[in-house]
Order: sequence, then structure tokens, then C-alpha cells
Amino acid sequence: MNTEMDSGASWRGVPLSEMYGSQSPWGSPEFSLVSPSFNHAVLYHVPSDGCLAGDKPPKPQTGHDKWDSEHVRMPCSSHSLYPVEDSNGDSHLKKRWEMIENALSKPIRNSQDLANTILSYNTKFRNTWKFRGLHKLFNEYLEEEESQYFFDVTLPEIAKLALALPKLIQSPIPLLKKQKNRSVSLSQQQIACLLANAFFCTFPRRNSTKPTSEYNSYPFFNFNTYRFYEATDSDSNLEKLKCICHYFRRVVTKVPGGVVSFSRRGVPARGLPHWPNSQRALASLPLHVDASRTIEDADALIQVDFANKYLGGGVLGHGCVQEEIRFVICPELMVSMLFTEVLSPNEALMIIGAERYSNYTGYGHTFRWAGDCVDLTPFDSSGRRRCAVLAIDALPYSSVIREFSRDAITRELNKAWVGFSFDTDPQSERPQYPGVATGNWGCGAFGGTTQLKSLLQLMACAQARRPMAYFTFGDNQLRDEIVDMYNLLARHNVTVGQLYKYIVKFSQDKDVAVSRLHPYLEQVVKSGANTSPPPTTRSAATKRNDDVMETSITETVPATVIELDSQLQTHSPDLFIEDDIDQSLLEVTIESEKKANAHTNIQTNNQTDKNEASTPQKRMSLFDTMQKIESDQNPTASNTLPGNQRRNSLLNDTDVSMDEEKSDPATELKKKIAKKITDYFSKKSI
Repeated sequence: MNTEMDSGASWRGVPLSEMYGSQSPWGSPEFSLVSPSFNHAVLYHVPSDGCLAGDKPPKPQTGHDKWDSEHVRMPCSSHSLYPVEDSNGDSHLKKRWEMIENALSKPIRNSQDLANTILSYNTKFRNTWKFRGLHKLFNEYLEEEESQYFFDVTLPEIAKLALALPKLIQSPIPLLKKQKNRSVSLSQQQIACLLANAFFCTFPRRNSTKPTSEYNSYPFFNFNTYRFYEATDSDSNLEKLKCICHYFRRVVTKVPGGVVSFSRRGVPARGLPHWPNSQRALASLPLHVDASRTIEDADALIQVDFANKYLGGGVLGHGCVQEEIRFVICPELMVSMLFTEVLSPNEALMIIGAERYSNYTGYGHTFRWAGDCVDLTPFDSSGRRRCAVLAIDALPYSSVIREFSRDAITRELNKAWVGFSFDTDPQSERPQYPGVATGNWGCGAFGGTTQLKSLLQLMACAQARRPMAYFTFGDNQLRDEIVDMYNLLARHNVTVGQLYKYIVKFSQDKDVAVSRLHPYLEQVVKSGANTSPPPTTRSAATKRNDDVMETSITETVPATVIELDSQLQTHSPDLFIEDDIDQSLLEVTIESEKKANAHTNIQTNNQTDKNEASTPQKRMSLFDTMQKIESDQNPTASNTLPGNQRRNSLLNDTDVSMDEEKSDPATELKKKIAKKITDYFSKKSI
């Protein structure tokens, strides 16, 4: 049936309701409840029934300070000492928290006072921290009235919040270390307190950029360690600061009452899928591909963070792409940087409950704060907003050859699957809900290609039995290519294992060209033979199938594509030093592939005939939204690197979708189923 799409179409595939397992986003199953255990540290008191009040912050859980390598070294610890010189020039150790209390208790009237306050307990950096970006923000970028209100009203409250640390955090915070499946849950109030301390750069041992430092394998967390307060060459960095200031304005005005969970998950080599032998049918995967919406708008789905292996990437530096933007519009995500060690190839991090505080426009250098966001996402039974953000880091590539190597392909499949299979039932063959909301993962500055990455994520979702919603960021052609390729694979009953073998065989060609991947797959799937990649003269465009899946007609948006900077390696010499791929993660895959090769080649050659018949920007003044935010804050409405090795990772991705109708697998699935930074700076309380 030939049903060409209307030119105004936004999405193709199955409706979003197929991603939920319900007609409503909030009818989708909840994730496991928060429950204190040996591997889940809950830093607030959980009532006996497990349910929080929701209208006020939970009480802190009591405990004892731990000053060791397994826990966050807290600024308020009695073990946190700092060398100071007396009037005679002699050096002696002093409790650093006393220095911090003394500094933050004094009036801070302008950006110079703020800089001097931070340096008073970070004296080692007097000659290196110049705070140029901070001075530019408050002295040039914002209106005079905005800046003055920040220092007169907002900043004193941030200081009070920071100094409440000993009261709000009474239990030690465990570090989420590599190869340890552990979780940490904190209240939003506790997170705000930790971020306030990061704002004032109070955390001990977190300012060093030396490769030998204790926290070398953790992201930067004090706001100026990676020079967040220094950058003046891009307005986007100042706009990120506006997002942070807006967040603090919100939380000091009305304390949020929810909680957030952070769960690190790793899977050992023996637990990873045997990709060549996987019998998961791609046709069983519900697929929705959208060119207009964004991942963060995909309510109730698992929203993929195109992460850096050091979480947050360049959020406290020059970075301003997918991960960094998500972290500044939802600043509670940033606290993960305090305790999450660099991710290994077989690990992912799930964050459940983060609230969104800001809207934005643009991307990269065009990023701009666009006013207050009132997050209406409902809470789950544990008091977390029903927003799940999944951090998975892709490998950076210097060439297509490296991206298409079997080791790299297997690594990316394992990484995606470890994240996508979070909180699934390994014994069940039923679809697992909610689905995954993702897009062009690792396809910007990290050099990945959308043709391959979309297929790998499709395979990982099929293996995890989770539906997939793919967002192409305004690229209608990519949307159509993804859906057309899925239709082809589904119509011929291609399994995850078969597709893995096809891609690996394609990668063995000496002249691998990305443009030839889809034509090659089309040829090999239809012929069912061990076909060599087609010659370069073949058209790169994938033919449109007659059997177009269901379409929704809505307005599309322009594509946002940021090209790989040709000077990237100059700025970061080690950018393309890839993760050390753990060969143990591949042993089972390689061995099983060898054993299956002979049988598979014969079976594939005899399968074709059967398969053919088978079914399966303007800069926004912070005053522009004053009145809107005031009404939104109405209580009634609220109900409804150290060194080059590390800099490699801190440049994040610029990550920017049948035969006759009765044989269409998608059809079968459907049938089965300012006040300005101110509001910020309004002098009325809200």
C-alpha cells in the first residue's frame, strides 16, 4: 500500500502510547521504590509506610561523619583542615569550616566581594582564579537592578543554605565507585544545600587538576575548578550561569519537598548479551521516531543523557550541548558529579526524580535561558518526580574505521543495553515499560554516525525489550531513513543477532563508508546471502518503502546540527584516546560467534525465500518573565581533567527515525494495542 507522508509530518511509527504500556504517560509502571539497604544509602528519614508527605522536605537521616576514601569528604567535617599563615608568617592548620562560616556570614555586596569570599578559604588560587566571567555577568551582562537584587536578596539566602550543611546532611554520602552497584537518595533540599556549597567552592580536595589527585577519576564539582566563573568568550556560558542563579532563586524562595535517587549499574562480562546469538526479533520492538520534539519533553519515558564518562561533561566549563544543557535546566542532576566516579564501558547511571527549573532556546553557542519552567511532572510513591534520566557515554572516534570496528560496535551495544535494561525483569519475555527516549547519541563532537548509532540503540532496546522513541532534532530525512530501515528489517524477520553479524561483516570492508551502510543492509537482507558491501557508486539514499507506518501531522522544526570542530584535537590533544575496551566484555561474544559462523552461513543462505513471505535568540532579559513566573509560583498552581587525559572527556558530544498491510509489524502492534532572574529579582516574595 503506497501512502506517502504529508510534508508536514512530524513523527512516524507507533503512537507514544505504545511507549508507556498505557494510554497515559503516568499509567506506566513505576520504578522500584526507595528502600534503605546495604547498597542503597538514603540520607533522609523514610516513614514506615514508605510514603513521604510531599508538601515539605523529609527530615535528614542521622549518622556519623566518615572521612575516608569510600565517602564524600564534607566541608563541615572536623577533619577538613587548611593551612593558614599567622601574623608572624608561620603556617598552621585551621578547621576549614570555621573559615567558611566566617566568610559566608559577612555581607557580599558585589562580584568582587564574592570572589574575595571564595578565595578566603581557597588561598592557593589567589593568583589563578580571576572570576572574569562572574564579573562580566553581574557588571555588564545583567541589568544593574538585576545584579543588585541578586546580591541584596538572593545571595544571602544561598549562603544560609550552604551553611546549613551540618544540619541537613547528617549521614555520610558514599561514593558511587566503579564496578559497584550502589544507589544514593537525597532530598531536593539536601541537594540544594550541596549545590550551594559547590557554588561557593567549599568542598575539600576537589580543586586540584593534577593526575595524581585523590579525585582524579571524578568530575569537577566546585564551580570554579574547571573555570566556570572565568569564561568570557561565549554568551552561552553566561546563560548557563543565569540558569544556575534562577535555580537558587527558586529553591531559596520555596523549599522543594521531593527526593532524587542516583543508581549506578554495571554488568560483568558473563551477564552481557551474546550479541551474535541473540534471537530477539527486531519486529517485536515498538518504534516511534519524532523530528520535532526533544528528549526532555518525553514525559514518563527513560530520557537518555548523551553523557560524558565524567558526568556533566563541560557543564562547569565551555560545554553547552545535550548533557550540559540538561544539567543546567535541571541542576539537581549536577550533584551526581560529587560522588559518581568515571563510568566504565559496562556501566550506566540512572537518576530518578530531578525537577526542571528553566526553559531554554538554542544549542551550543546559541544557547539562551528562556525563563522559568514550572515542572508539573507528578511524584511517584517514593516522593520522586516521575522523570528518569539515564546517563550513558559513547566512545569518541577519530575515524569511521575505528567506529565500525567489532570491538567498538560491541562496546556501544553493551553500554546502551546496560542502561536500557535497568530495572527490567530478566525472566520475563513481555515488553518492559516505560520505553526509552533517545536520539543521536555520540554523533557530534565525538564523531559518531547516526546511521550506525540508531541501529545499535534499536538493537539494545530490542534486547532489553523496551520500546524506543527516537528524536532526530528536526532532521526529517533521518527520521524517514530510520523508519524505512526498521520496516525492512522487521519485514524480513531479522533478529538482533543477524543484524549484529551483518554490521560486523560490513565493518570488515577495507573501504568502509557510512553512506553505504543502509544500502548494504538493504541488499544483504533481501538477498539473505553473505553479500560484500556495494560499490561506492551506489546511491547512499535509502529507498522509501511503500508500507509507511502510522503518521502524525504536526509542525516540524529546523534541524540543529553542529559539525565536528576541525581544531578539536588542537584544543584537546587526547580527545580521541578511546576508553580502554575491556576485552573480557567481548570474550563471550567472540567465542560464540566463532562457534555459530558455519551454521549461520548455511542457515542464512536458505532463509531468503521464507523471509520474503514472513510476517513478524535573542538574549532574554530576566525581567521579561516577571509577571508570568509570579503567577506560576502561586501555591494553587503548584499542586497541579586533571591533565590531558581528563580533558579528553570534558569535551562532550554535540549531540544533536511493508509489503501488504497485514504483514506490517507496526500495524500489528497498533492493533494489539521575570518576575525577572528575576522572578528572580522581583522584590515581592513568591
